[in-house]
Amino acid sequence: MDIEIIGTESLGVRGLCCFVKTAKRSIIIDPGIALGYTRNGLLPHPFQVAVAEEIQKKIVKRWSEATDIVISHFHGDHVPLVDANPYQLNMKRLVGSNPQATIWAKTINHLSAREKKRAEALFAILGNNVIEAENTNAGAMTFSKAVFHGDKDDTAVTVMMTKIEEDYVFAHASDIQLLNNEAVSQILSWTPNILLISGPPLYLSKRLSQNQVRNAWNNAVRLSNKIDTVILDHHLMRSFEGTEWIKRLSFQTKRKVMCGADFMKKPRMLLEAARKRLYKDMPVPAGWHENYAKGKITTEQYRISATRRYHF
Repeated sequence: MDIEIIGTESLGVRGLCCFVKTAKRSIIIDPGIALGYTRNGLLPHPFQVAVAEEIQKKIVKRWSEATDIVISHFHGDHVPLVDANPYQLNMKRLVGSNPQATIWAKTINHLSAREKKRAEALFAILGNNVIEAENTNAGAMTFSKAVFHGDKDDTAVTVMMTKIEEDYVFAHASDIQLLNNEAVSQILSWTPNILLISGPPLYLSKRLSQNQVRNAWNNAVRLSNKIDTVILDHHLMRSFEGTEWIKRLSFQTKRKVMCGADFMKKPRMLLEAARKRLYKDMPVPAGWHENYAKGKITTEQYRISATRRYHF
């Protein structure tokens, strides 16, 4: 089995997209990315947009190669959208690409009103290849029942986790944020060797209670004590505090704990966390975002000047 993490916060974008190759299948999970539309009152910096453009190209390529496409839920950083904003993956880039692929998705009855609208728009384009996959098995793939998108007391939104088993077991746990004990127990029952999981959104300190942070930490310890390699990313790496979590967890459990960039042996680029710094170091002219959305300007001038600055 070969695992490629394509797009997540430590690689410069929002998402938890990966591509897994087994002997018989090529599986892309959560083929979408986004940029926080505003952070500290600022729109995405053009360098963030440049990084997102490159990752979108990779997703488009892997989509075309996939035998299977897995959608854990229908948030805009996990799935291509018909109504995408300029910083999300637009479904029009994928229309007609790889119609043979099977698409495994969350059960439509378990979607929020907004997710359902997005799913219906996507399914109208994708046709009959969509299978409602919750709590099913398909060869090397196993899909969980719906589990909460974070703390069950804070949200009604749910996600679907994925297990892939060949020479070892890989689990993808999108957006559970380590806040739901039942979801963590489900992961442990799968006995994965490698886990890719969303950590808690520490950057939302006003919304996340200290009890929730402690519970997330305890769940991270539970997982790390039992799993050879834990890849913690997504919400956790939207702040620099996430890097301290990874360091502390690895020290406490003496196990392999890392972010997606570490796993891919790439420099960390926590661009969501660095947005204010990006604006300070590379000022953005008025009207840039409007002109970019209209196709009147590109990110080219920011690519070379920024690439070497924002590796953490």
